[in-house]
Order: sequence, then structure tokens, then C-alpha cells
Amino acid sequence: MDLTQITPDEVVWWQWGPVDVNLTLVSTWAVMALLIVGSWLITRRLSTDTAPARWQHLLEVVIDYLREQIRDISGGHDPAPYLPFVGTLFLFIAVTNLLMIIPGYVPSTASLSTTTALALCVLVSVPVFAITRQGVRDYLRHYVQPSPLMLPFTVVGELSRTLALAVRLFGNVMSGTKIVAVLLAVVPLIFPSILGLLGLLTGFIQAYIFSVLTMVYIASGMQAQRELDTTVR
Repeated sequence: MDLTQITPDEVVWWQWGPVDVNLTLVSTWAVMALLIVGSWLITRRLSTDTAPARWQHLLEVVIDYLREQIRDISGGHDPAPYLPFVGTLFLFIAVTNLLMIIPGYVPSTASLSTTTALALCVLVSVPVFAITRQGVRDYLRHYVQPSPLMLPFTVVGELSRTLALAVRLFGNVMSGTKIVAVLLAVVPLIFPSILGLLGLLTGFIQAYIFSVLTMVYIASGMQAQRELDTTVR
């Protein structure tokens, strides 16, 4: 990746008229294909033995950990309704960032368009989960409580945290890839290798933070409504 190119959006692989396929799209679809194929390979022969295959065991450890995190953050709720969404976000971001170990690979999370898309998914998921649990009227009521004057502030608050999610993930991943690229050009052996390992750790942590914040926002939406119901009673 050229150091003058800020994001992988600027690296165009194929163009036909107004339609172009950039590195962000290629990286995103490659990770999606990897996750789909990997999931199929791991789950096609699931075993209930006490000593399952290594990949199945690893997947079970990740799922169990995510279930416990979701249960703790949601205040003891059953994690099953939220696990597919939160787990998918975590695995996609983690795999996307961990693949930085491959020379020449640029994660799609280094693009603001990708992180914005992920944050928009979170923005939509918060009311969807709340409405599924509480109903449309009860959920919308919290926007105008305790006064209708709170409506614009509540809306701005939800939009601002969505922006924060997108910018935080984009900034951390993009800055990490650029620093490694700069040091690779200056000191081509030791420092880039060390920073590459740190980048893998940072990428994993960013996936964890994004997933945890997603669940926090979902849980806070339900908590706000529970407090409203208690006040009304």
C-alpha cells in the first residue's frame, strides 16, 4: 500500500465507468468468504466427545466467552438472541485485523466506509432488539421522556455514539497500518516485526471493544425502557 494513500478505498483494482472495485471491497469479501468457508469446515463434523477437534474446541471457547460477556453486560439476560449479531461483528473485525500478518494485506477496517457500515449496523440493531423485546410504542416513548424537549438530544446522542464507534475503529486500525508501513520503509526488519505483533494484539482488542460497546448500547436501550416502565408504575 502506497504511503500517500490514506485508506484502501483509494486503491482501485478494477474500474468500469462509474463502477470501481477498490481494495476495501476486495478485503471485505475475502474475509467474508474466509469466515463462511471456515465456519462450514469447522461445523460440518461437530462432535460431542470430550476431546473435540482443535478448531471446534477453539470455536466453542470463543462462543462460550462471548456468551458470558453478553450475559454480564445485559444484566443476566439470555445471550442467545444477541450472540449471532455480536459474535459476527467480533469475528469479522478480529479476523480482518489479524490478517494484517499477511504481507501486503490491508484490513478493510482501515477504511472509514467499512467502520461506518459496521457502526450503522449497530445503530439499527439497538432499536430492533429493544422493539422486539418491548414493542414499538414503549421503545419510542423513551425518546420524549421525561419531556418532549429531550427528543433532539436523544437522537443526537445515538448518532454521536455511532460516529464514535466508526471513527475509533477506523483511527486505530488505519494508524497502526500506516506506522508499520513507515517503519518497514525505514528499518525493514526488527521494528516492523515487533509493531506487527503489537498490531495483531491491537486489532484483537479493537474487535473486543467494538463488540462490547455494541452490547452496552443494546443493553442500555433496554435498561432505559425498564426504568421508564418503573417510573410510570
